[in-house]
Amino acid sequence: MLAFKSFQQELDARHDKYERLVKLSRDITVESKRTIFLLHRITSAPDMEEILTESEIKLDGVRQKILQVAQELSGEDMHQFHRAITTGLQEYVEAVSFQHFIKTRSLISMDEINKQLIFSTEDNGKENKTPSSDAQDNKQCGTWRLKITPVDYLLGVADLTGELMRMCINSVGNGDIDTPFEVSQFLRQVYDGFSFIGNTGPYEVSKKLYTLKQSLAKVENACYALKVRGSEIPKHMLADVFSVKTEMIDQEEGIS
Repeated sequence: MLAFKSFQQELDARHDKYERLVKLSRDITVESKRTIFLLHRITSAPDMEEILTESEIKLDGVRQKILQVAQELSGEDMHQFHRAITTGLQEYVEAVSFQHFIKTRSLISMDEINKQLIFSTEDNGKENKTPSSDAQDNKQCGTWRLKITPVDYLLGVADLTGELMRMCINSVGNGDIDTPFEVSQFLRQVYDGFSFIGNTGPYEVSKKLYTLKQSLAKVENACYALKVRGSEIPKHMLADVFSVKTEMIDQEEGIS
């Protein structure tokens, strides 16, 4: 009975930890989505730097949530709890890579993302939330870190392509002719990279390859219309033309 009592306590503690991680992952997802929505305003905002600064503040808040995840996982095998946090981490990768693309027109590496997820006791002081007793015991080490797995990184980048497609269409509606061609070139490179993985990678990655291909097709159609009919169509009507093209592509894919 004593042995089974200890097993019960261990399983209950593990279940409680899993539930705390699920809640943190949900918070990370929500805040990351809000950051992405904020960054989409950059196509119509007069002051780009102000939005980038605000997005950095929001991402700092997300990293404070990830710090709590790192504290919960301190001394644990991350892969046992990976399913609880993977959704939040993918959304965070999407938000960070979207911000990085807007700044540099390039893709952020997994190493760069992981460098941002090394925390010290000073970072812990930014948000006074009570971590679990296990995490409090590990405070003495002074640093926590959480590594984004290659699969989470790839899935986050795959989701990024959908946001870039939306940014492309929005920018054309605001008279920006250069962004669609920059996005198109970038998406081709990303698609080529995913094509090398093909069906040899995880199931989720090959599943998102189809969505990536859809986003690339929509951006390429926008670039085609700009190149061929751009001089004929007034700038304020370009967005309407692209929305009609997008609906036609969706209908054709639905039929096929």
